[in-house]
Amino acid sequence: MSFEVESLCGSIDKMIQKHLPPEEVRRRDEQSDPPNHLLKSFAEMGLFDLVMPSQDDEWDRNRWHRLSIIQERLGYHATMAALLFNRVACFGMMTLNMSANQAQRDRFLPQLVAGNGAFALALSEAGAGSDAGAIQTRAERFDDGWKITGRKIWISGAADAIRLIVAARTDPNSKGGSGITLFMVDPNAPGVSMTQLEKIGNRCSLSYDIGFEEVVVKDDDRIGDLNDGFGCLKKTLFYARSGLAAAVVGTAQAAVDRAAAHARQREQFGKPIASFQVIAHRLANMQTEVDLARLLARELAAAIDSSKDCSRLAAQAKLVSTETLKRVTEHGMQIMASAAYAVESDMNRYWRDARLYTFGEGSSEILLDLIAADMGVGRGIAG
Repeated sequence: MSFEVESLCGSIDKMIQKHLPPEEVRRRDEQSDPPNHLLKSFAEMGLFDLVMPSQDDEWDRNRWHRLSIIQERLGYHATMAALLFNRVACFGMMTLNMSANQAQRDRFLPQLVAGNGAFALALSEAGAGSDAGAIQTRAERFDDGWKITGRKIWISGAADAIRLIVAARTDPNSKGGSGITLFMVDPNAPGVSMTQLEKIGNRCSLSYDIGFEEVVVKDDDRIGDLNDGFGCLKKTLFYARSGLAAAVVGTAQAAVDRAAAHARQREQFGKPIASFQVIAHRLANMQTEVDLARLLARELAAAIDSSKDCSRLAAQAKLVSTETLKRVTEHGMQIMASAAYAVESDMNRYWRDARLYTFGEGSSEILLDLIAADMGVGRGIAG
């Protein structure tokens, strides 16, 4: 880690301690209160500026590696902080950078960089989860715009988003991933209705069931080429998976550290339970898994910086990091036992939150399919 990045991580530590200390994380989780106040702090620290390409080739050469470390540090302190940063950086800024036109970038990038809000990706539907190509929400042309009708579900951060990025079918005769287009929709536009969904985890990333009843958008609100919505999403996917992988590695490290600290302090049979081989080896395996996941997350970030094809690596990094978090939090719950089962325990929050990541933003099963297809095996080569 360079001195510059190390100093930045130190500044993040101080900022989080001031604006989101552990007791505040627990309160917000209990009350489902998103930490949106952090956006201004992120902006004041210049974290969103780091997402933007610069005129310095040397700086850009390590841009995503640097951001991976930052997102891991945020995830260590509070997953809710890292996910909020990721929504702005990846679903917002990188979608605009990679697929939007200049007028759209000029309008919305300054708002995101200034910490004025975030974007929300409205992709999933009741019948279109892992099978994203089964999208039924449609956009029909009229005059110089479109009318969007349909329903989206489990859309995080929708109510307070600057814009929803809505995937809708614009070619009624298309099937699968073809014929889909992305639109920017004001969440307060006439015809948009939302119902908040209750969850057991990730309670500070509020999720919604959203209805669209002939919601009018201009053609200027279309992102990318007509019927190329999935092409636009693929351009952003690597960045989103890099951010998520780094964030959950940070949370996994926090879980290991908390479990190890408990094991050193908790005494049974006259000595700390950390001295028993069964606990010591479990902790050693947990740390090894986290270290391996970190290496893969950093490798993905380096590949992005090198402009390499990251399809397989992005799937691997997301798969390994999220499955690692699921396993280490399960072990952490076992090691800490009743201390972790208590409502106020940080470990049970890590455990509850971890269950989302192995199916959200690409399930582990689909990721394995993608990796297999890249290897030339599995259903990806059938037929």
